[in-house]
Amino acid sequence: MARNRVIYQSEGLYVSEDASLFLQSDHEQLGRVQSANYSFTINRQDVNQYGDLARIDSLVLDPPTVNLDFSYYLTDGFNERALGFFVQNSGGAGTERGGGADKWAQGNFASGHLTANSGVNFYIVTSPNGDDLNTAGAGTVLDGSDTVIGIGNCYISDYTVDMSVGSLPTVSVTAEGANMNSVTSGSGFDSPAVDQEAGTAWTNGTVILPNPTENAGLTGAFGEPTITALRPGDITLSLTSLQNQSLVKIDGADGAHIQSASINVPLSRSPIDRLGSRFPFAREVDFPVSCTLNVSAIVSETQAKNLADILDLGEVDGSITLKDNQSTPTDAIKYELKGLKIDSQSFSSSIGSNKTVDLTFSTQVGGPNDTTNGVFMSGVGYTTIFQ
Repeated sequence: MARNRVIYQSEGLYVSEDASLFLQSDHEQLGRVQSANYSFTINRQDVNQYGDLARIDSLVLDPPTVNLDFSYYLTDGFNERALGFFVQNSGGAGTERGGGADKWAQGNFASGHLTANSGVNFYIVTSPNGDDLNTAGAGTVLDGSDTVIGIGNCYISDYTVDMSVGSLPTVSVTAEGANMNSVTSGSGFDSPAVDQEAGTAWTNGTVILPNPTENAGLTGAFGEPTITALRPGDITLSLTSLQNQSLVKIDGADGAHIQSASINVPLSRSPIDRLGSRFPFAREVDFPVSCTLNVSAIVSETQAKNLADILDLGEVDGSITLKDNQSTPTDAIKYELKGLKIDSQSFSSSIGSNKTVDLTFSTQVGGPNDTTNGVFMSGVGYTTIFQ
């Protein structure tokens, strides 16, 4: 029967380990996805001449612009690992869960995206009308009734996590790709990736995606139930080190009442083109990369500080910890931001509303081996990916 519409029940989002790979074990389904938007734009140059009013041709001079953005609920770090970010504490060893000096071992969160590669592929799978993708296809490889839209050679250009009162912590990701295709059989199909050196499509194999599943790689850590989502009431911000950079108290029992916090890791890239190629043969990260921590709070107490003194303060660290909602809560996700400095502090006050303050801190991403600058992430997830 013909499909009348497509809604979220029928869709799933997959990512590959590398754009050139096609085996079932080279792909993972992302979990807790809330939205996915994708598009392409073709830039053309009109060819006109004397003697003809209308153009005689329209040629493509620049590579097409392919964009993808999606969001998902933050859980145990599985999605981040599948997307190529470095997430520590994911090995699953029981001693790590209990704590210890190496519980939150360090590694640069963005290090996997700082080296040259061919990108990854994303796939949006759609099941037949009225079928829940995750249950209709459970236990079987996607069948021929599923359709797939593939986006090839994608590079993540932005990662943002938002945490606020009254909302589940949500991650938003933006990616830029080189190519897009659609197929009408989900059991095996051509890759959307292109050989960026030659500007031709990959023909090294037929893509097979893993079985769709409700928890999409998320597992209960060490015998506990699977994390469905993390709650705002289980978020702790450790901003003690940032106190000296603020005119209000932002940490402690009498500190400001934090309403929202967000971390942004921008990874904007510049395509490198050359004569003889229809596609950029590389998309390199634009350095330096400045990550930001934005905090919004209701003002309670001020403290004695002088902006003239704040200007001379050195770099400090801060962290955000999210616990799971089990009977004995444990740390599910932890972000550490090192080398922070305050960029701005803005107050807002008016009749009928609480006085609020917005603070922005920034740090720069260092190299893969730099453990003193940038953003670091640890997650309790332990599922082995891409196998």
